[in-house]
Amino acid sequence: MRRVSTATSIAVLFSSVVLVGGAANPAAADSSRILPAKSVGDILADGVHKHVFISDPTGGKVLVADYSGAVVATIPSLPGVTGLDLSADSGTLYAAVPGADAIVTIDTKALKESARYATGEGTDPKYPALAGGKLWFGYGSGGSGHIGSLDLNGAEPVVTLDPEENGTWYAAPTLASAPGAPNVLAAGIESQSPTELAVYDVASGTATETARTRTDGANLQDLALSPDGTQVVVASGYPYVHQAYRTSDLTPGVAYQSGSYPNSVDIAPDGTVAAGIDGVYSPDVYVYKPGASTSKPVRTFDFPNTGTSSGSDTLVPAGLAWAPDTSLLFAVTVNSKDVRSLRVLTDTVKSRTTVTVTAPAKSTRAKKLTVSGKVTSGGAFAAGAKATVTRTDVESPKGKALPAVTLKSNGAFSFSDTPPAGGTVTYKVSYAGDAIHSAGSGSGKVAVSRAATSLTLNRNKALYAYGTDVSFTAHLGKTYKNRTVELWVDPYGTDKPKKLAKTGKVNSKGNLSTTVDMTRDTTVTAVFKGDGRYASKTVTSTAYAKVKVSTAVAKQYKTAKIGSTSYAYFHKKTDPVFTTTMNYYKNRSFKLSLELNYQGKWYDAGSQYFRLGTNGKTAVTLKGTHETGYRMRARSSYVNGSSGDSVNSTTHGAWKYFIFTK
Repeated sequence: MRRVSTATSIAVLFSSVVLVGGAANPAAADSSRILPAKSVGDILADGVHKHVFISDPTGGKVLVADYSGAVVATIPSLPGVTGLDLSADSGTLYAAVPGADAIVTIDTKALKESARYATGEGTDPKYPALAGGKLWFGYGSGGSGHIGSLDLNGAEPVVTLDPEENGTWYAAPTLASAPGAPNVLAAGIESQSPTELAVYDVASGTATETARTRTDGANLQDLALSPDGTQVVVASGYPYVHQAYRTSDLTPGVAYQSGSYPNSVDIAPDGTVAAGIDGVYSPDVYVYKPGASTSKPVRTFDFPNTGTSSGSDTLVPAGLAWAPDTSLLFAVTVNSKDVRSLRVLTDTVKSRTTVTVTAPAKSTRAKKLTVSGKVTSGGAFAAGAKATVTRTDVESPKGKALPAVTLKSNGAFSFSDTPPAGGTVTYKVSYAGDAIHSAGSGSGKVAVSRAATSLTLNRNKALYAYGTDVSFTAHLGKTYKNRTVELWVDPYGTDKPKKLAKTGKVNSKGNLSTTVDMTRDTTVTAVFKGDGRYASKTVTSTAYAKVKVSTAVAKQYKTAKIGSTSYAYFHKKTDPVFTTTMNYYKNRSFKLSLELNYQGKWYDAGSQYFRLGTNGKTAVTLKGTHETGYRMRARSSYVNGSSGDSVNSTTHGAWKYFIFTK
C-alpha cells in the first residue's frame, strides 16, 4: 500500500485491479459453436467461399460451417469419411471414404456431392493429398499400407494402386502436401510408435521415395508440410515438442516448443505454424511466426471447460486448420461429455495484450485523483501509441470519454481526473491493437464519497385493525438531481412477495405516499438510489395488522342481562356451541379460552387450539357436566406464532358470556 502525493489533496489507498484482457499467455478462444459430430477425422478451410469442412467418420458425413463457426450444410452418405483436401481453385473438396472404397468429390459452391470414384474393393482409402497434378491417397489395412493415386486430367479418371501386394507401410499412411512444393509428398503412419516418416517425389507421376526414417517419436497424430516443401512438422504424443524434419534427408531440424502430448499441426501458406496438444491443464494451441524463435510462441490459446470434469476442453487429433490468409485459426475441441465444438480463434499472429489499471480504492468527490497502469504485450509499442480512457459513473452510465493517454515504450501510462460524481466510478483503459499487438482493455474501480441525505418513513410499529387502509409516507431530504423514491410493500408470509408499490418524484414538500390495505403485518421500504453528490439510502417501516375475529354462541334457550352484561342461558343438559369466524390463512388455528367468575373475580377455566376451517369458520361444542349458577365467558384469539403462522399480530376477540341453569 502507498499514498498519493499531497498535491492531490486527498489520502487514498491504492489497489491494483486487473480485469478485461486476462493473462498474456494463454489467451481464451474467441468464439465457439457446438458441432453435431460423433467424431472428427480432418478439418480444412476454404478461403474463397469462407467455409470450414469437418469430416465425421463415425457419423458418415462432412459438416460445413461458415467462418463464424455455425454449421450451414451437411454432406451425408460418406461412411467412415476421414481425410480431406481442397483443389487449388477451392472449387472441389476431395474426401476419402473408406466405407465406400471411394474418393468422393464435393462441389464447394453447391455444397453437394458431385462425383464418386471407386478405388477398389477393400482398399479403405483415408488420407488424400494433391501433388504433381494428381490426388494421392493412403489406403490399406493393418499390416499392408499403400499409396495410390487418382488422375482426373484425362478424358476418364484413372485410379492407380500400388503394384506391390505387400505395401511398404504397416497401415494406410497419412499424406501431406503443399501448393508451394507441387512435387513433394510427405507420409507417416497415424498412431505408430516409433514414428516412421517418408518423403516422395511425384514429378514423374509415380511416387518415388527420396527419404525414409524411423524417428524417436511415438504415437503420430498429425503432420504438415511447410509451404516451400523443405520441412515436415509432426505432432506425436512423444516427445513433447512439434519436431520438424528436413524433407531432403529427414534429419531433425527445428523443434517447436509446445507441451505434453502433441496431437495437431497446421502450417499456413505464409509459413505460420499452429501447434496443438492434448492439454487438459495447459495451453492447447501454440502459434509461431515464420522465422521466429521456436522456443517462444507469439500467441497461445487455452480452451475453457464446458463439460463436468476439472480440466478444460481438449483439442481433437488433427483438429487445426488455418484460414488461407492467416486471419483466423479453426480448432475442434471435445469436452468430458463427448460434445465437440468448432472454435474460431482471432488475432492469432498478434501478441496478446493485457491492460493493468491501478486506481485508488477510495477518493473524495470533486478532488483530483491519479490512475496509472500498464499495457503489456510482446515487443515495444510505437512512439506516440495511445490508449483510450472511459469514465463510467452514476451520471454517465454509458461512459464518458476522457482524453486518450500516451503509452511509454514499455506500455506504462498515467493520468489524472477529478470525478464530478460520487459512488462507484470505473476507469476503463483500452488499447485498440496494431499490426503486432492484439486489442486489450482493463479497468479499475474507485469508491468516490458522497454526502448523506435524510430519508424517513412513518407508521413504524403502529398497530391497525384488520383491513384498515393506511397511508405510508416517505420524506426525502436534500439531494442534487435525483428526487425519485421507490416504495416497496412486503406483506408477511411467503405467499405474497415483496412488490414495488410506487415509484416517482417526491412532491414539493419532499413526500411520496402509498396506501396499504392492512390485512397482514407489513414492511414498507423506501429507497433513494442516490445521485452524483448524495449517497443512496434505504429505510423501512413495519406496521402490524390484527386479524378479524368474532365468536357466535348457539343452543341457548334465552338471552338476558345480568347487570349490564348480556348472557346466554343454557339448560344444564345442553352443550353450548361456539362458532369462531376469522380470516383464513393456511394451517391457521385459533385459541378458544374459558373463564369462570367466582366471588366477583374471573378465573382461567382452560383453553385449547382448534384448526380454522378453510371457509374461515369452526364450531366448537362444550361438552361435559355443566354446573349451574356460575357465570362463565369464552373468547377466540389469534396468537402470533402459536396459531400456526406469524403473518398477523396477536388479536383477542370479544368475550361471550353464558350461564347454566336447571
